[in-house]
Amino acid sequence: MRVSTSKLQQLTIFTTVLTGGGIGTMYYLLQKNFTESDYHRLALQKLEACPVAMESLGAPPLKIHNIHLTDRNNRVDPHSAWIKIPVTGSKTGGYLYTSSIRDPNTNSWSLKQAVLMLREGQTINLLNPPPPAATEHTEGLNTACCH
Repeated sequence: MRVSTSKLQQLTIFTTVLTGGGIGTMYYLLQKNFTESDYHRLALQKLEACPVAMESLGAPPLKIHNIHLTDRNNRVDPHSAWIKIPVTGSKTGGYLYTSSIRDPNTNSWSLKQAVLMLREGQTINLLNPPPPAATEHTEGLNTACCH
């Protein structure tokens, strides 16, 4: 029994479209799981509450980008989460490195680490941020905001 070439082409196109749609849906759902998680939300709240970090980025507006799913810095298990969130403002961008743990009793997440690393090399510890005046006098030093 022979199958026509046009039927094989149609089957190939159908399979390709179906596979691409499935991969796209899976990617979307994984990103949605990250952005709706407590460990992601807590980290962004800490970033938005730090005037030095927001000023350094040139935010608002603050743009949160999709997490790179293949990045080894992004790991989540039932008890802990390490994520690297790409962020940009009108001046520059960088990555928000976070570490969170889940309390087994309350099942709630708490932020253990939140560090913004800007493209220029400046590092801002969001859990122990520098006072706003400290960065004005030490602008240009990478370690001025590190704690």
